[in-house]
Amino acid sequence: MPSSRFSGLEVPIEPLNAPTPGRDGYDGLNPHTETLPAGWKHPHPDARPLPSAILLEHDVAIKVRDGTTLYADVLRPPNTTEKVPALICWSPFGKKFNGLTSLGYMTPWNLGIPSGTLSGLEKFEAPDPADWVPRGYAIVNIDTRGAFDSGDENTPMVIMGGQEAEDGYDAIEVVAAMSWCSGSVGLAGNSHLAIAQWFIAALRPPSLKAIAPWEGCGDLYREQFARGGVYAGDLFDELIIKHMLKGRGGIESFREMYARHPLANAWWNDKRPDMKQINVPTYITGTWTNTMHGMGAIRAWLEVQSKEKWLRWHPWQEWFDLWGNPEAKDELFAFFDRYLKGVDNGWEKTPKVRMSLLRFGEKTPQAIENIVEEDFPPARTQYKEFFLGTEETLISTTAPETKTTVSYDSESGGNVSFTHTFPETTNIMGLPKAVLYMSCPDHDDMDVYVMIQKLDKDGKQMKNLNIPWKGIPVNSFQEFKPEQETEVVLYKGPVGILRASHRAIDETRSMHPHWPFHPHEKEEKITPGEVVRPDIGIWALGVEYEAGESLRVVVSGQSFAEETKQAIFIWYPPERYAPCMISRLRDQALKRNQTLQVMILPTCTEESNLASTGVTAQAACKADSTHSGHLSAENDGILGR
Repeated sequence: MPSSRFSGLEVPIEPLNAPTPGRDGYDGLNPHTETLPAGWKHPHPDARPLPSAILLEHDVAIKVRDGTTLYADVLRPPNTTEKVPALICWSPFGKKFNGLTSLGYMTPWNLGIPSGTLSGLEKFEAPDPADWVPRGYAIVNIDTRGAFDSGDENTPMVIMGGQEAEDGYDAIEVVAAMSWCSGSVGLAGNSHLAIAQWFIAALRPPSLKAIAPWEGCGDLYREQFARGGVYAGDLFDELIIKHMLKGRGGIESFREMYARHPLANAWWNDKRPDMKQINVPTYITGTWTNTMHGMGAIRAWLEVQSKEKWLRWHPWQEWFDLWGNPEAKDELFAFFDRYLKGVDNGWEKTPKVRMSLLRFGEKTPQAIENIVEEDFPPARTQYKEFFLGTEETLISTTAPETKTTVSYDSESGGNVSFTHTFPETTNIMGLPKAVLYMSCPDHDDMDVYVMIQKLDKDGKQMKNLNIPWKGIPVNSFQEFKPEQETEVVLYKGPVGILRASHRAIDETRSMHPHWPFHPHEKEEKITPGEVVRPDIGIWALGVEYEAGESLRVVVSGQSFAEETKQAIFIWYPPERYAPCMISRLRDQALKRNQTLQVMILPTCTEESNLASTGVTAQAACKADSTHSGHLSAENDGILGR
């Protein structure tokens, strides 16, 4: 495998499919300009006609500091001498690979977004020029380094880090100096387009006036590729690399880098932006149901230094919120009108923090939205201890006096669970944390997964729909076909993950007491039978529990990938690609190596935050004796809701 160098490290480069004319909107490198008239319609059958004309400059060259040329499509108002601000949409997926196509490939029912909503000019995960150009903006869709024609066979694609940040800085300044630009530039978009904003904005380009990172992971090691130290890059490897990214120079291989360097090093650390350096107006969004981006959005809220920052936490899937939520679109107009155009529109009166609570099931309304808070986590959260008790219960009074053993066989997918039923309606919102004392009788490491589930009044596990029911052709979960039950549209609860040998914590870098920062810089293997304490931050949650509904904490030695349906089904047109399904299984490395067959867990006590609007939780157990083939524990720990 070829390689590049980074800070003295050899970085393996794996191949990408080369761009092919006629696929995903790509027509080869062909710089030219055309005007799309009002009423023009993309050939996609669901496209809407343009409400007004757009001047489209194809393949505009942007040279960055090392001499590499990136290519952009610029969509802006025609027939005007008035200079306009620019919104840069920064990603490697292809400047003509659009939302209409991606929704058809990767989502059931196009997420319920009505036909005629998108123009087909929108880049994947980016704002639609048909909305923005008539308002006096230019949309600049850039193919990043190594994507399509941006670079050559000697230019590998680099995902995030200092290189992308420098490229983005240079591109902003080149665009700001273009004859049509007012000199004010913003960054916008979901997912990759949001993550890149953290890195670019941290370098403080002079012409960058505001950013809108909607759903952006904040640490590629800890939140995407190696949560808890366990490799979790199957979705990226099997879907994004094989089917979505196109380039001639290959791409840095996350899988191979993890195989060679499973601990954090200079390369991995370069994939974590310094959000404290961001000082421009920032409009952040997030959602409980996103298994990749949520914690990045929370860290950004806590660390971005600008006083002009806003956090909107909504209940919807990220692409639906970007393309199918008119109220969200109107807010984005107002934000950029204020900071790129200087319009005195009262945006500053927008509440700084708005949260939501999921309700699960088929309830109306599906969620409680726009809960105004002073901060996040909410200051009014009430903290309450919960203990892992006997008979699979969570105890909210005092730790049980009786020592108890609980065990599970991790190799067979076993688990243990603890449940609390709420006597009255209770809202839980915040950062849960599990503190466990555990042992394994015959291996030197173990993976630990903790999931929080919601049960209905009959004790059955509940699901949450991440898009509105009103936009899809089914009325209940029973009507879903198996291929429609994906994490794109369904959510069953947050998960925490930690490999025991990665349990070390650097408190000085923890953004919150309930979200411990694990340096992942060394392995601390365990002696068989030795009791160790993994502190496990669980993904943030916000859920309403009605009287009689229950919260269940499940502890396992294997991934909840099947439980949470962490898979995406791709319906590529059969004439172009074979259909495929990508499933994320997060514990395969240990399972293959047979290093974890049984885990010993003592019964735990819980120390948690339960709030009328918030929750953080901790769980702890102290091991007593260990027995081959099962896990034993005694009451002395904490776990929270």
